[in-house]
Amino acid sequence: MFSPYLDIILRSTAVYFFMTIALRIFGKKELSQLNTADIILILLISNSVQNAMVGPDTSLWGGLIAALALFVINFIIKKLTHKYKILNDLLLDKPEVLIHDGKLDFKTLSKLDISNNELKEAMREHGLEHFTDVKLCMLEIDGTISVISKDKNLLKQTHYKRKHNHKNFRK
Repeated sequence: MFSPYLDIILRSTAVYFFMTIALRIFGKKELSQLNTADIILILLISNSVQNAMVGPDTSLWGGLIAALALFVINFIIKKLTHKYKILNDLLLDKPEVLIHDGKLDFKTLSKLDISNNELKEAMREHGLEHFTDVKLCMLEIDGTISVISKDKNLLKQTHYKRKHNHKNFRK
């Protein structure tokens, strides 16, 4: 049989990959700004997978080895996603175009569940009032909405963090 610490490393690695896949499927963008329900979910998930990682070993060493395994696998995955585009595409989200040259991409807005009010709020924070004033508007991989004005004199840096909103986009 395996050494107990190798068993913890393998279990922790399996849980890491499971959580990575689950977040990819269920929407990593949802984590860009956590609400109370999201925090409760994360706490419950971490509690539910703890035993899956350490098994019967609840010692300090068991916990430290599980944590170390998670840090190491995360470091390796980050290095590999930077080196291999196919792995990057598989594991990481990509920025999404919401508005291009004043034209809204309703399909993308609907898919991402971004409301009209949320989009207008991001535009106002960038000093813009009308969709036609927007050269490019993107939902970035960290959940922020970037807006670039058609008017170079209105370029302004702000930080709009997307709040998850369950209302559908309305034209």
